[in-house]
Amino acid sequence: MAVGEIEVAVSGQGLHEFTAEAERWLAAQGASEGLCTLFIQHTSASLLIQENADPSARHDLEQWLNRLVPENDPLYTHTMEGPDDMPAHIKASLTATSLSVPVKDGRLMLGTWQGIFLWEHRHHRGRRRVILHV
Repeated sequence: MAVGEIEVAVSGQGLHEFTAEAERWLAAQGASEGLCTLFIQHTSASLLIQENADPSARHDLEQWLNRLVPENDPLYTHTMEGPDDMPAHIKASLTATSLSVPVKDGRLMLGTWQGIFLWEHRHHRGRRRVILHV
């Protein structure tokens, strides 16, 4: 059993792939099989397994979620941190804060076109912390 952390740099709102970083961490643990759990320690970002071949899929997901949860809704009362903050909390509650991926032969058992993404829901640049456990 191992627990670790990855910091994912984000350039703003959108899906940021970190599959390679998760696989490097897993390889360093020497685990041949089991279950890798990933957990994001933030309330305005989430995790997602999604297609990593065609960027238009990520773009369409982002556009769809922004339409579903718009900024500047007059019903929001949590507005002190800017117009993207409350929508980011709602988006994170509608998506996932943790993922579980089976491990076999020391590798994440992702499908051919699947990647692991941090879905940043705020506009700011920065780093987000993801905890991994195998």
